[in-house]
Parts: sequence; structure tokens; C-alpha cells
Amino acid sequence: MKVTIVDIPVHEIVDRNSFHIVFQAALGFPQFYGRNLDAWIDCMHTVDDPAAGMVSVTVEVGALMVLAIHGVEDFRRRCPQEYEALVECVAAVNQGRVIDGLPPVLALAFV
Repeated sequence: MKVTIVDIPVHEIVDRNSFHIVFQAALGFPQFYGRNLDAWIDCMHTVDDPAAGMVSVTVEVGALMVLAIHGVEDFRRRCPQEYEALVECVAAVNQGRVIDGLPPVLALAFV
């Protein structure tokens, strides 16, 4: 399985607004991105579908995108709500894809 690793600069996250700013910049969410968790899930659901235009960083069908979270302990301590949101949103993306008959496409690497 091909894996694409995307480093997420969580040191720049200080609140929910900056969470969305960081992910929009790191993954190339569209300008109309709604900056809420449902919109995050919608964008990430299509990381293997470049034609959807929801992310500029994509993977091939059947591949896996790994979000590398450096300094995870600091992130979890500083921003517990955003940390939990990230974990839950990744799970929601993969669950939704399985329900849709698609393979999971996201993983987290805590480094």
C-alpha cells in the first residue's frame, strides 16, 4: 500500500479557529471551506478523489494519507479539545468511507 505522509504543524494550533487555518493550509482545502468539523470531514473524505477539488494534497485510490503530528503530547496538553476533534474526525472520515463501500484513507502518526 502506498502511503503519503503529511506533516501537520500543530504547534501553530492554539484554538478551534487556528485548527481550521492550519489544516486548510496544510491540505489545501478550498477557499469556501466552512471551518467547522463537518466541513473538515467532508474535505478529508475525498483525499483520494482529486476531481472533487476538496484538497490539494491527494493520494491514489487504495493509498493511505498519514497525518504526522509532531509534538503530540504538547498538542494534547495545550489544546485538548482540538486534539480530541482531530482523533474523532479521522475516525469519522474512515467510518463514513467504510459505510460508503470505500477503504479507510486516513491515519494518524503521533511523533
